[in-house]
Amino acid sequence: MSKQRRSWFAYMSAGLGLLSLLGVLCFHFPDLLTSRDFRSVYTETFARNTLLSGLVAAFIMGTIAILRDRDRRVALTGVCSAALAVLLGGAKVEFGAIAQTPFSLGLDWFVIALFFSAIVFVPIERALAVRPQSPLRPEWRTDLAYFFMSHVLVQFVLIAVTASTSTVASMAAFPGLKSDIQALPLWLQFLLAVFCADLAQAMLHRAYHNIPWLWKFHAVHHSSRHMDWLAGSRVHLVEILLTRSAVLLPLVIVGFAPAAVNAYVILVGIQAVLAHANLRINFGWLEYLIVTPRYHHWHHAREPAYVDVNYAIHLPLVDMLMGTFKRPPAGEWPGEYGVLKLESVPAGFLPQTLMPFQRKRDHARYVGHPEVE
Repeated sequence: MSKQRRSWFAYMSAGLGLLSLLGVLCFHFPDLLTSRDFRSVYTETFARNTLLSGLVAAFIMGTIAILRDRDRRVALTGVCSAALAVLLGGAKVEFGAIAQTPFSLGLDWFVIALFFSAIVFVPIERALAVRPQSPLRPEWRTDLAYFFMSHVLVQFVLIAVTASTSTVASMAAFPGLKSDIQALPLWLQFLLAVFCADLAQAMLHRAYHNIPWLWKFHAVHHSSRHMDWLAGSRVHLVEILLTRSAVLLPLVIVGFAPAAVNAYVILVGIQAVLAHANLRINFGWLEYLIVTPRYHHWHHAREPAYVDVNYAIHLPLVDMLMGTFKRPPAGEWPGEYGVLKLESVPAGFLPQTLMPFQRKRDHARYVGHPEVE
């Protein structure tokens, strides 16, 4: 008997219902669950309209799935979550003044980022896929866990990164260079910031591949066997701290304008997702100017010839200067993704998080193991 196909309406209802419930909790406890830095990016009206859209869609899609008798338990999860969100106030939930707290979770950042990333990339990847695959492909839960942790802990990461970069910057101030940089037009500061940050990132990225103890952390990122918009989120927390510190450090030291740095941060968020996306788009000669999905996909290929190349995440020029530029043959995509030794990285968020700190490992399940696939 053939296995019944999953109901997209049921899973979308479940996702939207749970996100809506988390959104209502953000309204109830904004001082504890929302990021101070991210709250300044969006308005209350935007948040309420997004919440209302999620609630309506969760109810409609869940009801349709239930009536069609397709994945009823999943659909009920979405409908019940949305119903609970409405009982807790829904899109009209009231909240008071937001108290100042030393720490808070970025649950609002997770909800909004996941909501809009899925809306944009799921249909695009369905239409322009390198290889057809469901968004609910093997290990999607693992990558969603990484997506959740990296977004929810965003303020803690920023505090750690800011502390480390500010400490070093205070010991290496260059007033003359800072004045020259800030005298430049904002658009030119942005381009220089992208180049400096990408050069720092690429040099550290190469170190991840060539220094064994660093590779233990970076191997987690390369353990993804399926490339899509969510796969890029699989990054060990230690690597996040190291990379963001190394990338922000040059920008802090030379004194780029906040607007230029903020524009760079937006670019990082977009291109990090795009580079891993399951998109078969021919960028042609642009592959020499910007990092495209095909350029970065080959960096993730299980091909010895591509293990030590294509480290840049923004500009192939950086790889050219480092001698690590390797443009793949026109129109070709990797046949397989993942680390060369599949048995070196376990499956699952928690085992992968603990893996770099374990001297002796006896994993019952590995990334790429038939049971995991």
